[in-house]
Amino acid sequence: MKNSADKNYTYIIQCADGSLYTGWTNDLVKRLRAHNEGKGAKYTKSRRPVELRYFELHNTKEEAMSSEWHIKQLTKKKKLDLIIKNARGTAKMDAERYRRLQNGSDIRGIAMEGIVGEQVNLTQRVAYFIGAAFAEFVAKQKSKAVKDIRVAIGHDSRITAEPLKRAFINGLKAAGVHVTDCHLASTPSLFMATVLEDLTYDGTVMMTASHLPYNRNGFKFFTNQGGLEKAHITTILERAYALDEQVDGEFFLEKSADDEYDLLGRYSEHLRMLIKKGVNKSCCEKPLEGLHIVVDAGNGAGGFFATQVLKPLGANISGSQFLEPDGMFPNHIPNPEDKDAMEAIQRATMKHKADLGLIFDTDVDRSAAVFADGTPVSRNAFIAIMAAIIEKEYPGTTIVTDSVTSDELAMFLEQTLGMKHWRFKRGYKNVINEAIRLNKEGMETHLAMETSGHGALKENYFLDDGAYLCVKMVIELAKRHACGEKIESLIQELKYPEDEKEIRFKVKADDFPLYGEQVLKEFKAYCEKTDGFTIVPNNHEGVRVAYQDEQTHGWMLLRMSLHDPLLPLNVEAKEKGGVERMLNITKDFFDKLNVE
Repeated sequence: MKNSADKNYTYIIQCADGSLYTGWTNDLVKRLRAHNEGKGAKYTKSRRPVELRYFELHNTKEEAMSSEWHIKQLTKKKKLDLIIKNARGTAKMDAERYRRLQNGSDIRGIAMEGIVGEQVNLTQRVAYFIGAAFAEFVAKQKSKAVKDIRVAIGHDSRITAEPLKRAFINGLKAAGVHVTDCHLASTPSLFMATVLEDLTYDGTVMMTASHLPYNRNGFKFFTNQGGLEKAHITTILERAYALDEQVDGEFFLEKSADDEYDLLGRYSEHLRMLIKKGVNKSCCEKPLEGLHIVVDAGNGAGGFFATQVLKPLGANISGSQFLEPDGMFPNHIPNPEDKDAMEAIQRATMKHKADLGLIFDTDVDRSAAVFADGTPVSRNAFIAIMAAIIEKEYPGTTIVTDSVTSDELAMFLEQTLGMKHWRFKRGYKNVINEAIRLNKEGMETHLAMETSGHGALKENYFLDDGAYLCVKMVIELAKRHACGEKIESLIQELKYPEDEKEIRFKVKADDFPLYGEQVLKEFKAYCEKTDGFTIVPNNHEGVRVAYQDEQTHGWMLLRMSLHDPLLPLNVEAKEKGGVERMLNITKDFFDKLNVE
């Protein structure tokens, strides 16, 4: 992964007194930090804080320095014209370009140049009108006048956060909303700002693109009812386009938020209180004393969990790494599903002889863990340990998971823990909404969790919160440490498949939904007439089949991707070589597909 030091930038920052400063750098993140620490230019030292208003990406140092010289020759008015022109973008923002920004229940786009073949489509212009549309949406949802609406906004560590945030805030302000800037935040903390009794914002916005590359960014939206649904995002984007069309992209960026708030500080206080209560030491200031916990934040927003949650409670956090926000993600992809990321936290945990390692994605709505011996606790194991933790509080409850969970996990949940396992669709919103639906129908369900690391508990508003899951683990770790026990024993009876593989077939057919459905229908028919295969009942996504002969026991799941023209195939077996055997048996079926 390249960091900002691999590139060359010309930039314009706005100082606290409204003046503009132009410079060049080969590390934009580091340079902006230096300006705000008083270690940048002499001019900006007494005019802090500064805010990034404009930047260009260049191939060479000479190009960046040349651009810097030319910009410095411009009057302030012409510099502002340059900033506004860049914000508006050059391409006409038609309805289709707005629609393509939808990513299920989120908005995501390309916010800066830097990756070949990826054209910017999430501009300040777009952010402005999405902000204005969200203001109207919240007012309608709350049955309030727009002027009475309070909205909080925060962001992860991406370098495009400040320019996009300024535009979004101005869109909100143009509609008449009271806006609070929370600066660096986590996705779960923004939802909690709608329900914590001392905050209760009408709506909140988190700017993030999760684990995607540095050039991406996006928006997640909340009210006290939870994250917005897919249909809500469609409505907001349609309204944003209509507002844009009405004024032909004309907008202004002169306003700031009405106030600022340290939301991560407030959220950290909330998590500390939960830990104290959970370990039955509400009056003790250091309930985690004697525990060594290493955190890997991947240079995203999750460093606060180490410095503001664990350390104040007495935990030793030495060996924690990549806590400093850096939107170029120079060390590894901030993604608990990424092999390099998990290996990084495994190494840190073992090197520093920690009791537990924790890792977060960029915006802290996902997490994973590592035991003291370096064993990763992710995917099926993470679901298993969370289920084991809540089993004492909610015996016999239902656990909703996504469709790719293993047979071994199902056995552990149902036979070892005595719980009910409800395997559903991929997609964290699908899993969470299904858990909510089951509760409404009278089936007690306390945990909804994906193998990706998204997990939500009924006791916590069914909010997918990586930090909250880690709080539950830390509480259990502290309790067992006090009794001389290890947290690893919770899942010592969980078994793992000996062989597993995922293949992602890229569909070449023009009509992916129609072709995909046809392939699934044909795969089911194929397996029904092929010896050894049995269709798994009560399956809610794709076609899942069990396979058994004298040599192999396993399963296959063929499904349609939620967002892309892909047919993922997951295969697992209890025996080494079992996956290849099942793939060989079905080779004639997959060879004839119109895929690559």
